[in-house]
This record gives sequence, structure tokens and C-alpha cells, in this order.
Amino acid sequence: MEINAAVVREAGKDFSIESLQMEEPRKNEVLVRIVGVGICHTDIVARDQQLPIPLPAVLGHEGAGIVEKVGSEVRSVKPGDHVVLSYSHCGICRSCSRDNYSYCESFAPLNMSGGRADGSSALSSGGKRISGHFFGQSSFANFALAYEDNVVKVRNDAPLDLLGPLGCGIQTGAGAIMRAFSCKAGTSVVISGGGAVGLSAVLGAVVQGCNPIVIIEPHQNRRELALELGATHVVDPNNVSSLSDALLEIAVGGFDYALDTSGIQSVISAVFSAMGFSGTLGLVGMPKPEASAASFDVLTMILKGIKVKGICEGDADPHEFIPTLVDLYLDNKFPFNKLCQQFPFEKINDAVAAQHSGKCIKAVCLI
Repeated sequence: MEINAAVVREAGKDFSIESLQMEEPRKNEVLVRIVGVGICHTDIVARDQQLPIPLPAVLGHEGAGIVEKVGSEVRSVKPGDHVVLSYSHCGICRSCSRDNYSYCESFAPLNMSGGRADGSSALSSGGKRISGHFFGQSSFANFALAYEDNVVKVRNDAPLDLLGPLGCGIQTGAGAIMRAFSCKAGTSVVISGGGAVGLSAVLGAVVQGCNPIVIIEPHQNRRELALELGATHVVDPNNVSSLSDALLEIAVGGFDYALDTSGIQSVISAVFSAMGFSGTLGLVGMPKPEASAASFDVLTMILKGIKVKGICEGDADPHEFIPTLVDLYLDNKFPFNKLCQQFPFEKINDAVAAQHSGKCIKAVCLI
């Protein structure tokens, strides 16, 4: 079948809207008509080849839409179902058998190789291969082929044009607080970075009843939005002489939980210095390749019992967590819509630019 997709052909270059050929779904695949798709930092990292998916490629991994066709072995969804697409996992490795799907031992090849597990791609142009199946979907297109394991059925009364970011960015931030940390009411949390992931973590902390909820963010508009969403305190890291001291003035004795979305060593170090006894520091921020290592004072870690935890996709099971977030949103308890700005699909490069500049928190392209 013929589809329209945003294709990246050269590292760091703009997406081009092109007509491509797509195969029919295989026995375990689901054809989804995409209604809306979020733009995630990981898409841009792949576009720029810091994540080296073979080019040309169709990216996109925050898709939401309506099931059009299903393969012969698909049982959990049917044509007409409303769905959100998330990451793919094998379902049979040690991690998957323990319901730790975001740590699937085949996560990288299934989600970032540019093809199916057997190396094939369903996408082509003029008979030439186009890399696809990005995070099991490649949803920068009007149609996407996903797998039964990464298609999440949602309520039909939920706004499909908005739900795509629940598949990755929103899930990562909120999931870190609500699933990876499982914060209890009254526990203190500090979040570094006020982008989509960090502000989603604020929303998750509000749901969990955390107090105080502190966000570290240099941009005034994002600090203001954080307060609107339920943060109790905001800190401009460029306006304090010592970030760790400023944090400890808010949470005397240190924080129970911290989530870094910045990937910046100086920020991580300051937050580490503000951790309380038995505190947990979670890392989700993608550092720059030339500064990918982080260092911690081991003696402090031992004496205070501080735990440092890497977090992928919020430690969340999408089939459980995404419907939970949809329910919370429809109950006016998780207003993630305040993070989103919508763009026509053909303006995807404008959407990327708006998000990169900070004018937009989470860009969503409507198809």
C-alpha cells in the first residue's frame, strides 16, 4: 500500500514528506492509521545519527490512531479499536518474563535497528529499502505497522489526537515517579529539567501526593508552567550561588527522590549532594556523547544509603500504565494536554524547531 511519511535521508537534515510503499501486516503485526504523533528527543537523536539507525529512515515512536488491519495471529485488538503505540519487546527473555518489559534484552535491536527482528523492513521507495519499525512503529506517517505487543488499546472517548506522547515521553516522566519510584504521599521529590519528561514527572508527583515537589529549570515560562501543574517550588539554576544549598533550603535533610532529565553532570552532582538518607536518584536524561559518564562520591553514597537508578520508559508496562494515565486525564487529575502544542503533519520541521527552541514543550503532529 502507499503511505505518506516524513523521511530523513541525511544526518541532521530536515524531514521530507514522501510517498512510500508499505507491505501488508504479517501475522503478528497491526496496521494503524495514525491520527497524531508526538515528537520525542530520541527521534531527533536518531535523525542526527547519535543513535545510528540506517538512513534513509522513517522515525516516530509516539503514535496514536485507529486499527485498520490485523495479522492472522493478533487477538488483543481488532479493526476500529483506538490505540496508542509504545516500545516493542520480545516477551520471552529473562526481563520480559519478570514483567520488566522496558529492560527487554532485545530492546535495542527491536526498537532501534531500522527493521524487523529478521532484518527486513516493510518500507520502500522505488524498490529501495527505507528503514522503519522504529520503536516497533515508525509513526511519522499516516499509516504505521506495529506489533501486537506494543499496541495499547485505549478508551474510545479519549482524544486520539492528543494521546501519542503517552507512548514514550509522558510515560517516562510520570512512570519514573509513579512506577520506578512508587513515591508515597508526603515524600519529597526534586526534578531537574522542565521539558516534557520533567513536567510529566511533576504531574506524576501530584498524583502520588508528593510534597515538596521541586523543579530545576532555567527557562521562566517552564518554571511558571511547573507551578501551574502542581510543583510547590521552582529553582532557576542560573540564579543561585549553590544549587545544592538552594535545594537543601527547601527540603531540610535532603530529598527522598530525585529525577534527572537533563543529563548534565554539574546538575546531577548538585542534586546528588541534596539527597537525603536512603534517597533514590533516578537518571533518564540523555547526556551528550562526549560527556556520557557521571561520577558520584562513593563514601557519601555508602554512608547515606543513596541509590542511583537508571530508568527506561519509566519502568512502566505500557498495557497497564497508558490506560491508567488516560483514565487520570479524563478524571482531570493528569492534565498533560497543557504540555502539548499541535502542528499539521506537513509542518513537522516547524514543530521540531519550536520544540528545540523551547517555545513548545511537546509538539504533536496531526495527520
